[in-house]
Amino acid sequence: MSSTLLPVGPALGVAMAVLVVVAVAVSAVARLGHDRGVVTAAVRAVVQLAVVALVLAAVVEVEPLTAAFLLVMLVTGTVTAGRRMTRDRSWAWAAVPVAAGPLLVVTALLATGVLPADPLAVIAVAGILIGGAMTAAALAGRRALDELATRRGEVEAALSVGLLPRDAALEIARPQAATALIPALDQTRTVGLVVLPGAFVGMLIGGADPIQAGAVQLFVLVALLAVETAAVALTTELVARGVIVRR
Repeated sequence: MSSTLLPVGPALGVAMAVLVVVAVAVSAVARLGHDRGVVTAAVRAVVQLAVVALVLAAVVEVEPLTAAFLLVMLVTGTVTAGRRMTRDRSWAWAAVPVAAGPLLVVTALLATGVLPADPLAVIAVAGILIGGAMTAAALAGRRALDELATRRGEVEAALSVGLLPRDAALEIARPQAATALIPALDQTRTVGLVVLPGAFVGMLIGGADPIQAGAVQLFVLVALLAVETAAVALTTELVARGVIVRR
């Protein structure tokens, strides 16, 4: 079934190359400024997925390697989210929103037996959750810091009437930071009506029952919503307290 739907071969490689060229051309014509970024992202994706596929084959056989692989995922997510927010050294604090939610959710799922203690299952679920937390934290932090910089006068006005620095920063930054949740909310609201997410489609291609695939996808979406909500809240709090800053 999978080979019929998406055969892996030269034709697939050509199709992906053409899509990258189209994306670069559109970016150039529309002057979006991401011509090189599209190519870099595509090349990195090819290389990273090839390496990950080889590494996973070895990782699943040795439990300590599974933990090391998860640590690499967390570090990469932290660096990506933190650097999106700021170039100040405080970017390292992005580890808190990126790691907190996924670690709590995965630990709880393992403890209750909902998630099997299989290395591949743990890596797959943890990877999805870390990726969601990374994106939410990056968006929330970037928007919060932008808002504080743009509306600095309003922050100072709030301070002048007696608000504490944290409270003044929250009043200004929180509404914009909260918009980082919109993609997750929209994805959950429109699932099955607008798009069929990756986990659902992947399980169907693998031969799973549609009901089972739907249940797994629903679990992933709800878990992502919880993790991303926590990531946005923690990031906003860190920015408001001056822990994550932009000089």
